[in-house]
Amino acid sequence: MFRLFDQAQYDLLRIWKTAFAATAAFTIPGILLLAIRGLNQSIEFTGGTLIQVQVANPDIRTAELRAALTAGGITGAEIQTFGQRFGTPDEFVIRARLDPRAEVTGEATQETRAAVDSALAAAFGPDSYEIQRTEAVGPKVGGELRARAQAALLMALGAIFLVIWFRYEWRFSMAAVLATVHDVISTLAFISYLNLEVTLVVVAALLTIIGYSLNDTIVTFDRVRENLRKFKRQNIYEILNRSINETLPRTILTSGTTLGATLALLILGGGVIRGFAWVMTFGIITGTFSSIFIASPVLLVIERRWPGEDVRGAKPITPRAAPIVT
Repeated sequence: MFRLFDQAQYDLLRIWKTAFAATAAFTIPGILLLAIRGLNQSIEFTGGTLIQVQVANPDIRTAELRAALTAGGITGAEIQTFGQRFGTPDEFVIRARLDPRAEVTGEATQETRAAVDSALAAAFGPDSYEIQRTEAVGPKVGGELRARAQAALLMALGAIFLVIWFRYEWRFSMAAVLATVHDVISTLAFISYLNLEVTLVVVAALLTIIGYSLNDTIVTFDRVRENLRKFKRQNIYEILNRSINETLPRTILTSGTTLGATLALLILGGGVIRGFAWVMTFGIITGTFSSIFIASPVLLVIERRWPGEDVRGAKPITPRAAPIVT
């Protein structure tokens, strides 16, 4: 298969307008849907009720608790292992909210506790568990987590811009940041289409996608810098095409193996990491796409609009006219 990419000479930049149109057709409706419906935020961001439960039966695990809560009409609950006994989980933390639109009050917290108690008693019996504590997670805490998540994304993009600017120049830095922003926006559109619940784990997946996509882009840009010095008589269009083709085998191989791992998580993983697996799987695809069809074309447009120094070999070579002999 990889013979298709060995010493490849595809004119991939030729279809950059088609690639831009395709990603716009996918992203814009998703962002509009996101603006209308909003993100499906977990109670980590919106607030809710935290209930710590200790179970007596070692066969009761996270999956059984989730099934019991769902059967009792409590959907979207987050369940985490809190403590273990002889290597077997026996304490769990349940975060739940009966009505996402209602305020987090003492009465709502007691109603949620009663609903969880009733669901667990119906599924396992009243003597198979004990509720250790109940706490209200207010919207202020969720707001702080949301602000920190947004700050983490912005700080990552800012750090990317500065590091690449220091290593290359601002043209490369701008192209890399715009490609990374494309990946984040496309992934948010994907989350909107599937109405995935946004948890802290999903935010971690977004940050991972930023790093993965940037790594692919840096590999291509590093080859661009080498080829600018090596092929001084080629213009920026030819240099970018050559660099993309030279790094294409590495890009396809790396993306393929990583995609296999995320697909395994998606197929075999449980409900707790399902959102993470979905976001990572799509992020690898869009990150590979952007490193080929977004970052390099953006750099091409920037170089044509604000060309670099002649020593970089970025400008097309213009032959001088022969002298006129009289």
